[in-house]
Amino acid sequence: MPTSYLPYEPNQDLLLPHSLREWLPEDHLAHYISETIETLDLRAFYARYEDGGARNQPFHPVMMVKVLVYGYATGVFSSRKIARKLHEDVAFRVLAAGNFPKHRTICDFRALHLRELEANASKHKVMSYERMQASEKELRAQIDALLARAAREDKAEADEPELDVPAEIARREQRLAVIRAAQARLQQRQREADEKRGGGPDDDSDQGGGKKQAGPAFKRPYGEPLPKAGELHRSGQPHHEEQRRL
Repeated sequence: MPTSYLPYEPNQDLLLPHSLREWLPEDHLAHYISETIETLDLRAFYARYEDGGARNQPFHPVMMVKVLVYGYATGVFSSRKIARKLHEDVAFRVLAAGNFPKHRTICDFRALHLRELEANASKHKVMSYERMQASEKELRAQIDALLARAAREDKAEADEPELDVPAEIARREQRLAVIRAAQARLQQRQREADEKRGGGPDDDSDQGGGKKQAGPAFKRPYGEPLPKAGELHRSGQPHHEEQRRL
């Protein structure tokens, strides 16, 4: 009797859109961070964009803060890695709600804004004044450490080219096709050369154990080029362009 699996239809579209929040369990850290940041006073963030106008629409500051805080809380400090997570990680996608800022935008936002969070993070109405002072000092040190780490990772990646995986695969597949085509040409030329010397496919004979051995007139199996064989120009010189492509 065949195994009965639960339905799995990856190409089936949803009849009605799901709420992004339903993609995560109710007690997920992303929900806590989202709700907490909604309570913060982020007027200083908004003030920087007051004169931006309709043609210069920045990403929403609340969304950017949520994504950054969640990234740092889960050990993702690099702006480039955060940008990838926005496409690949459910929690990041929930917090971003359909926004996909580039890594440079994330890096610039952090450098421009994130220290302003210290003022919000140190507020707590039920603490004593003494406890507030101690907590503020401790929290500022932690935030400074997180910002420094994020800045270090962004600086380390600044000179690295952004890897386009599909393009890199395609480039290597193209290179592989060139190599295979060159191998086929060399093999064909070797077969032609062997035939001129009187050789042929039947020169290989079974010698027990399933192995084949070249005939007495040949040191290699029929059609097998020398290890150092290469393609030539019409002039008879090595085809350096082809070598570069390989």
